Amino acid sequence: MRVHLTRHTCGKLLAALDVHPRVAMRILRHSKISLTMEIYTEVPTEQTRAGLKRLGDHLRQVGDDSGGPSA
Repeated sequence: MRVHLTRHTCGKLLAALDVHPRVAMRILRHSKISLTMEIYTEVPTEQTRAGLKRLGDHLRQVGDDSGGPSA
């Protein structure tokens, strides 16, 4: 997987999780907020939010079932 794809995915996930754009800008190490806003973020639909919640719930459950530390 190319690094750019993981960066793009990170930006989209941060937006979907309602992380403040300035915080996302720092995480993505952009020098201008316009780059963060125009390229990496989008307004997610309710279906996207529901899917992300289900994914997070599932990952937490898998982590709890493994007997290891959970995030």
